[in-house]
Amino acid sequence: MALRNLLRAAASLCGCAPGALPPTGKQPAALGLQQAAGMATLNQMHWKGRPPQPHVKLGPTFRQLQLKGVVIKTLICKPKKPNLANRKCAQVRLSNGKEVVCFIPGEGHNLQEHHVVQVQDGCTQDLPGVKMTIVRGKYDCARIQKKK
Repeated sequence: MALRNLLRAAASLCGCAPGALPPTGKQPAALGLQQAAGMATLNQMHWKGRPPQPHVKLGPTFRQLQLKGVVIKTLICKPKKPNLANRKCAQVRLSNGKEVVCFIPGEGHNLQEHHVVQVQDGCTQDLPGVKMTIVRGKYDCARIQKKK
């Protein structure tokens, strides 16, 4: 059992799949490539420890549900192919310092530069790169007007 764990750790150190042999043989020197590293020794694994785990990518909200932000400018974005209606978007600087493009739901809006808004996660399917939505009726963003 312990030997199996050691072999797994050694395989992860050299970058090959568990149970697979490390790459061997020389690569062309004309390309300037170095020879592939072999399996790590027990001494190397003892002193270096386990390799670091890859970090989980956090979105612009850092796993928070909603954030406050300030509108930098309002945009009109064009959707992907089958849809044609232009979508109203706003570039917002969040309270954590990141700038994101947010979708403004509903018909019509009153947003201008320097307005304070609340944004939440929510992709708009036909707008590539727009991952957040502005909450209507909070701070400076007006509620959706009822149709008469």
